[in-house]
Amino acid sequence: MGFYEKIVNSFKNVTNIKENVKNELATNESVSSALAAELTLISTILISAILLRYINIFVSIIVLLGLGIILITNMPLIPKIRREQSDSLEKMMFYVILTLGILVTVIYWGTTHV
Repeated sequence: MGFYEKIVNSFKNVTNIKENVKNELATNESVSSALAAELTLISTILISAILLRYINIFVSIIVLLGLGIILITNMPLIPKIRREQSDSLEKMMFYVILTLGILVTVIYWGTTHV
């Protein structure tokens, strides 16, 4: 239960659940949803990095090694992402610009390398 307790405690500490809920235990739904989101996020990132091999194998290897190191040193990711959830205009604009940048990149590369 050591790993499970570590996840629960980090989830409580990062998202300030202790201050909001006054020392109530984290529910099974919140912990299991965080674990499912964590696995989905990690697998999606690694699969997208593996797909870089169609562009260049050397770049794919470097990106995979870098992502592996980053993902291992920053575990768990979901409580850190959950902290970003708010309705502030600055964060919403950041994610809109990021999404548009990704779309423009995909559309540009999609038309030049097909």
